[in-house]
Amino acid sequence: MSDHSRLVLGTAQLGMTYGIANRTGQPDREAAHEIVKTAWENGVCEFDTAQAYGQSEQILGQIIKDHGIANQAKITTKPHPNLNHLDQGDMMQAIEQSLDRLHVNKLHCLMLHREEMLNLWQEGLSEILGSIIQQGIAEYIGVSVYSPRKALQAIRTEGIKIVQLPTNILDRRFVRAGVFEAAATADKRIYIRSVFLQGLLLMEPDMLPPHMMAAKPILDELHAISLEKKVHIRQISLAFIKATQPDAKLIIGSETATQLKEVINDAEVELSKEIIKMVCDKFDSVNENIINPTLWAQ
Repeated sequence: MSDHSRLVLGTAQLGMTYGIANRTGQPDREAAHEIVKTAWENGVCEFDTAQAYGQSEQILGQIIKDHGIANQAKITTKPHPNLNHLDQGDMMQAIEQSLDRLHVNKLHCLMLHREEMLNLWQEGLSEILGSIIQQGIAEYIGVSVYSPRKALQAIRTEGIKIVQLPTNILDRRFVRAGVFEAAATADKRIYIRSVFLQGLLLMEPDMLPPHMMAAKPILDELHAISLEKKVHIRQISLAFIKATQPDAKLIIGSETATQLKEVINDAEVELSKEIIKMVCDKFDSVNENIINPTLWAQ
């Protein structure tokens, strides 16, 4: 079996319809079981979820319980962003509910869902989260960010070990800002999400919704590279991250077990330095309205 310990299964898709390219909607229970089973049997033992991902925690928890892997699986979850993070009682109650839904006694990582929550760090949040670590409820504290500025703030923040951020062949803001080097220096772990830009990179250019037509020329170029080099865009996307950020973990999502197996297999593909350089040069500076889903008009 190949080593897929760098891969983390994102489970937003298990709890709700997620992603611009989603064609199948939220998988039913049987399909969800197959997705998690496929991940586990292929060496993926980390799972990323959140209280705000619909029923994701409940579904994931029931599956890992049914498969008898609750004690082995490493789970990251995020308290709901609307929760008062400075109320220790509310926080503890929310985390206990997550543990109950997930059928685990301890989290791999308790992650702040939004980067703005870093502003609460000096107002008492650091003490509340520190207490959670001391009680053995979570092994690490992390934060999910959208901006390089907040990523660097998180890396400088004592008590935060994991920073989750978006990076892909179009979005290299965090690379340019020196986030990965800063994380390595500070011994912080980076988890990369949005490797396929929430599915946008895998869409056919002519199938883009009207509000995303600005991305069509970029997808046309990406498809041209894919045809010329005879490699799938999934393989390009994954190999690019592996080659440029070898120490980061990759969060991958899937709507079906078949799709997940394809992604896992594609993650093994190594591409030439020539193709990696071509991608770097071709998509060196892409408009943030395309690479940042929070700015996508609906």
